[in-house]
Amino acid sequence: MEMHQLRYTVAVARTKNFSRAAEQCHVSQPSLSQQIQKLEDELGERLFERTKRDARLTPHGEAFLPRALRILEEVDAAKREATDARELLRGTITIGVLPTIAPYLLPGVLTKFADMFPGVEVVVQEETTAHLLKLVLGCEIDLAVASHPIHDSHLEVLELFTEELLLALPPRHPLARKRTISVGDLESEPFIVMKDGHCLGDQVLRFCERRDFRPNISFRSTQLETVQSLVCAGLGLSLIPAMATKAAHRGQPQYRSLSAPKPERKIVAVWSNRRPPSRATQAFLKIVPRGPN
Repeated sequence: MEMHQLRYTVAVARTKNFSRAAEQCHVSQPSLSQQIQKLEDELGERLFERTKRDARLTPHGEAFLPRALRILEEVDAAKREATDARELLRGTITIGVLPTIAPYLLPGVLTKFADMFPGVEVVVQEETTAHLLKLVLGCEIDLAVASHPIHDSHLEVLELFTEELLLALPPRHPLARKRTISVGDLESEPFIVMKDGHCLGDQVLRFCERRDFRPNISFRSTQLETVQSLVCAGLGLSLIPAMATKAAHRGQPQYRSLSAPKPERKIVAVWSNRRPPSRATQAFLKIVPRGPN
């Protein structure tokens, strides 16, 4: 039993005609008929009732067809998997990531990815959300890791996880001794936030607005590490993503949760619906955690 014999059988069953099946399979009609005859001889049963106008499955053919289809589907799936595996042996993917995410999330993800697919090069671009979305829409990058809100009908958005924004306090700040810290406790405190255009700064301000709180902004920066350094120097307070606090050590700010509803951000993966993720990009997405590290 040969694979091409199964394909010819399926084609005849679908077209109910040997000539049309031969055309679809790109072989001559006598050759197709001969191969199906060989298969029938091997099985010891006729698969088709032949007339001058058409070909109909016999009861034996009706029983044989589903198994033939399953065999062909399994073979095709095996070929696709082999092709996909070969494609992941080499290539390049370009990932756009927010600067407030990249240094904290990517090291672990890229370490795993490099171990699994050492031949695939990953190019990382750190940009603001607005710029990342332009790159995605222009198909200049394969994928962006950003944060909500993102609303564009030309984009596919996959939510990865939600993380808390923690209050960053200077060492030995009086608020650090409180069991519960509310927004009201922050009214007289200077605030340090990200510069306009950085979504983390916008998220912090939106949170404050929803709580009827207008922060007294003393400094802005384009770098999250700079914000934390300024907090540590006693120049103000800030709200910092939980992932950026994991490596905290002596001399770093002290981190506390605010009373509910807590400030948070949603981390998402974004790609153009005109450019579905490649196999390498899909593999990368599978490695990205579905919760804060």
